[in-house]
Amino acid sequence: MSGADAPRGGSKGERAGQAGKQAEPEAKSEARSGSGQTQTLLILGARGDLTARLLLPGLGGLVASSSLTDLFLVGSDRGEEDDEAWQAVVAQAFAAGEASGPAVDTVVRNARYVAADATDEGDLRRLLECRRGRLTLYFALPAAVTVEACRALARIGVPDGTRLVLEKPFGTDAASATALNELLHGFVPEDHVHRVDHFLGMSTVLNILGVRFANRVVEPLLSAEHVEAVDIVFDETLGLEGRAGFYDVTGALRDMIQSHLLQVLAIAAMPPPSTLEQLEVRDSKAHILRATRVWDDRPERFSRRARYTAGTIDGRSLPSYVDEEGIDPARGTETLAEVVFAVDTWRWAGVPFRVRSGKAIGSPRQEVTFWFKAPQHVPDGLTGEARANRLHIGLGPRRLQMDININGPGDPSTISPVTLDTRFGPGELFEYGEVLRGVLEDEKPLSVRDDMSVESWRIVQPVLDAWRDGRVPLEEYPAGSAGPAAWEARTP
Repeated sequence: MSGADAPRGGSKGERAGQAGKQAEPEAKSEARSGSGQTQTLLILGARGDLTARLLLPGLGGLVASSSLTDLFLVGSDRGEEDDEAWQAVVAQAFAAGEASGPAVDTVVRNARYVAADATDEGDLRRLLECRRGRLTLYFALPAAVTVEACRALARIGVPDGTRLVLEKPFGTDAASATALNELLHGFVPEDHVHRVDHFLGMSTVLNILGVRFANRVVEPLLSAEHVEAVDIVFDETLGLEGRAGFYDVTGALRDMIQSHLLQVLAIAAMPPPSTLEQLEVRDSKAHILRATRVWDDRPERFSRRARYTAGTIDGRSLPSYVDEEGIDPARGTETLAEVVFAVDTWRWAGVPFRVRSGKAIGSPRQEVTFWFKAPQHVPDGLTGEARANRLHIGLGPRRLQMDININGPGDPSTISPVTLDTRFGPGELFEYGEVLRGVLEDEKPLSVRDDMSVESWRIVQPVLDAWRDGRVPLEEYPAGSAGPAAWEARTP
């Protein structure tokens, strides 16, 4: 299943009709040249790294593939910039995403920039007046600034039909996530809120749906009857990469496990939905998150944390994390985190889900791995090396692998392990293109619902408490290694 097969909600005609009913009527002809209704995408934080590196390239691919000439793109930030400079930024980012064509040229030509402080009520009023048709507000801002901007918007109000798109982290704990949900619901309905998790737009994550539900070979095996354990791992070679301001107050547990990887766990473990409509998919995921907790309710035993020291990766030297610019060593921020979770459902009871993510790892793994139980009985007379059977679904690499034991060459009584290997095709769009398609077409399976945002914090809170109380030591590992040497030996 490629990225182009992302879940859809309703027919195209139904979606256009719903958007048309909510859109404002004063759309200007210069921004409308397609068959759709003009709508405005207003990016708050337009001069930031997220916008240029991820958001705009993803949007460019979406515009090129969907002929979104009716999209009015407005960028806004505190810094002064004219329309021509913003259009150049947009054009460069679209080109970086290999987007081209008449629709792309039209969106670039009509793009506008408005200098504003997203937390100032007067500036926000000016921004809202710039809209053409239905408005989508994308908060490409630090989390604390996003909250302040939402408070200001709650005071002044927004046009009917306005969509809000928020980046993670969504709150800092269950209480703050709940409070932010209540703030948002005070001026827009829940079905107009998109909590972005770009992992859910990755074609490799969406492939899990096809692997699980499009055949009768794999899915019957994925239960406690056959599965010994599940690993969900996203280790990467990248170090801090200049993100001290965000990362040092966040860390691997909050940045990756609480948000992205718990969403992956939900997809890997959810019961089969009857359809891929948004309600079905999100209900299935929420069912899993409600059933998830730290293994044996013992975070001091089933969570681990570490941070990297100086080392070398691919010939590149990395300083110790504590020596990176902007880091406060006293915070004790982890760059590698691992937690073992239980999923208390009929299908998964008794199966440990090991979820791990780390930076500066020399041999990174980015995959979901299902470890199968040993055969009930191996007939006497079969000899040789029998390894654990595993199913690997790549999250970074686009590949599906299954490790099984068969008869080896020569003596037919000798067992030999082999790997069956195939590759997934690339998605039609970048991850942010998939996310934006869901937003602009009112399809919500790729966004995180309000209750799921709270459940994710509830799941990891015992770990955060144990770490804060010093019940789990902060270990170290050299950059370029696989992590602390003792970690691989410990299993539930």
